[in-house]
Amino acid sequence: MKISLVKQLVLGLTLATGISAVSAAFAHDVPNAGYLNDTRGNVVKNNYNQCWRTGYWTPAMATAECDPDLVAKAEPKKEAPKAVVPAPVAGPEAPAVKASFKAETLFDFDKAVVRAEGKKELDDKVVASMKAHPEVELLLVTGHADRIGTDKYNQKLSERRAAAVKTYLADQGIAADRIKAVGKGESEPNPDADTVNKCKGKKKTKKLIECLQPDRRVTVEPEIQVPTKK
Repeated sequence: MKISLVKQLVLGLTLATGISAVSAAFAHDVPNAGYLNDTRGNVVKNNYNQCWRTGYWTPAMATAECDPDLVAKAEPKKEAPKAVVPAPVAGPEAPAVKASFKAETLFDFDKAVVRAEGKKELDDKVVASMKAHPEVELLLVTGHADRIGTDKYNQKLSERRAAAVKTYLADQGIAADRIKAVGKGESEPNPDADTVNKCKGKKKTKKLIECLQPDRRVTVEPEIQVPTKK
């Protein structure tokens, strides 16, 4: 009889433990399962607005409504730091006025008087640009000659041609103090034409005159150009 009673007690405890474990496991999957709920599913609270916990309540079942101090607050989502894009570095401004003229376009051979054709070229490529770009405070006009003749003569010819271009530009309304004229003689052959290697000799012949044509030129470009405001 005593043995039977003991068995009944052990069996009862086992069933109770199992039911409690199942209830606790099920409770983890039910909202507010760790608290006493009314028939409508609302948590039952006392007069102090405190939630009634069940016998199998654990801190893991805490809810923000009943035990806010036990519920880990979600950290605010941190925004990824915005990449700092460096401001573009402004490079030097392109020359507002830049051109190169064949001497034959501006002058007759061995002369320093601007031809009608040359005046039109200067009007289109220099005069209009200089009037439209006051930021060009000083325009450099450079005369170049080929190597036919003496160094002294070629230097003088290049200077006279540069001066002739300056005079014409001033006559068209470009302030003379905005123009600087210099002559380089035969000292700076056209690097793009490689006449030093391609054109042989120094004796004045038709072939050599034609070969050295790229060296006979007048170039214009800003010597002083003030950066424009963006």
